[in-house]
Amino acid sequence: MNELLEDALKRTTLYTDGGLYAFAQLPAEAVTDATHILAELPDPFSALLIDKDEITLVLPTHAWDTVAARVPGAVRERDDYRLITFDAVLPPTLIGYMAHISAALAAAGVPIFPFAAFSRDHLLVPASHFDQAWATLIHDVGLREAE
Repeated sequence: MNELLEDALKRTTLYTDGGLYAFAQLPAEAVTDATHILAELPDPFSALLIDKDEITLVLPTHAWDTVAARVPGAVRERDDYRLITFDAVLPPTLIGYMAHISAALAAAGVPIFPFAAFSRDHLLVPASHFDQAWATLIHDVGLREAE
């Protein structure tokens, strides 16, 4: 492990908000609806990814009914997800950070959906795997809980 990666891992604390999240697919033409729905949410975590084929939306589960009512063709992954935030400012040129974390979680059998913000990384894990993911990150990766 290189020194920059080791330093980044030592500085990382784990944060979770205790909330449940829905992971959804929307038709590509629903971008305006998706952005309006997210703009109306008071919650601090959501994600919108737009590619040529679809829109991926992550939002608190309580907001799913709004999406389903306003966006025909929206499909929700049936599982609820939990958020894990790696609370450390990470440079965009850091190599191997998420690879190291995802390898440990893969070895533990935890499925993940990674998201990178400008300076912090986040994971969504199925709620049923949250405790296992959290324990793996603490015991196997060596991260610590936020105070």
